[in-house]
Amino acid sequence: MVTEKDIARINELYRKSKSEGLTPEEKEEQAVLRGAYIAAVRENLRGHLENMKIQNPDGTIVDVKSRKKTEKKSH
Repeated sequence: MVTEKDIARINELYRKSKSEGLTPEEKEEQAVLRGAYIAAVRENLRGHLENMKIQNPDGTIVDVKSRKKTEKKSH
């Protein structure tokens, strides 16, 4: 989980990289923090998408999660 402190550090490292540059250790820290942030965003998005429902033109409602499983079986 990415905390507000992590986001603040990402922003701090970004500003420092633009103004004076980063040390190799800071570049590594920045890469790790960014990776964790991106993973958290993807996980959050996946959770939202899997809980969505789609209404077909005929009025039926399909759960995206079950629709995804059905599409995999047909391929």
